[in-house]
Amino acid sequence: MKLTRRLSVALVTSCLSAVGAADPIKFYGLMNVSAQSSDEGESRFTELRSNNSRMGVKGNLKLDSDLEVVYMAEWRVDLTDESGSDNISARNQYMGLKGSFGSVLLGRNDTVLKQSQGEIDLFNHYEADLKGLWQGENRMENSVTYFSPKFKGFTFGASYIAQDNTQGNDAQSFSISYGDKYLNKSQWFAAVAADIDMKGYDTQRVSVQTKFDNLKLGMILHNQKLIATGKSEDGALVSAAYSIGKIVVKVQYQVAGNDDSASVGADYALGQSTKAFLWFTNRNLQDSADSSWLAAGLEHKF
Repeated sequence: MKLTRRLSVALVTSCLSAVGAADPIKFYGLMNVSAQSSDEGESRFTELRSNNSRMGVKGNLKLDSDLEVVYMAEWRVDLTDESGSDNISARNQYMGLKGSFGSVLLGRNDTVLKQSQGEIDLFNHYEADLKGLWQGENRMENSVTYFSPKFKGFTFGASYIAQDNTQGNDAQSFSISYGDKYLNKSQWFAAVAADIDMKGYDTQRVSVQTKFDNLKLGMILHNQKLIATGKSEDGALVSAAYSIGKIVVKVQYQVAGNDDSASVGADYALGQSTKAFLWFTNRNLQDSADSSWLAAGLEHKF
């Protein structure tokens, strides 16, 4: 029995090594859990939240004619609330080709307008995520995404969302971006993006972020129009992050019409891939009760 197990392990290891050599696959994930004190307009209560914890696989493989196949399959995993089949839900899942023409991706993907925010939203995936006040944070099925090669730092992006049935409408998203959204290869990141008839809205954004030594500053200007009524609403977001050793202090303010959201927080690096965090968010809404959240938690990437 022990010999059989050893032979089985050796065979599986050999197969995985062979597959890895031919087709590099990366398994990755992010686990983020916070303990929160929440007041969502009625009374304060405590809860645990899994903040878009996720896992996935991605890879690429060189083909003939200087082509490369690229792919990703990612799922959200709820570490605190849901169980069974509700515990796992789809995120970006696509495959495509990359070459001198750029890259074309087919499947489920974030629109290029959503991607144009870069890393400006410092409270992404938390209660202060900009989708709390704005339209445009769309991950769309039946999508074709194109990114051009970089030319003097500029990249053009486009998303086409197929109708899928006779009752549906197709939709488009376009962007032009400059620089590196992580600010590792450039001091500036900037983008202009627009959605056309995306989930019933036309949306435009201008995003800018820069860094000066330990300080990062970001800003997004936003406009959305509900196509059915023609109602238009403007918005803006400003964010700042300052690094002091292992600590990153963050502040952010977002407005949409007469509604606003203000957040302050700090991250503390426990290691290269692990951090502890603390944040507070207060949201004021004209047509419903105000809300506030205080949270502390852990995040680990692998």
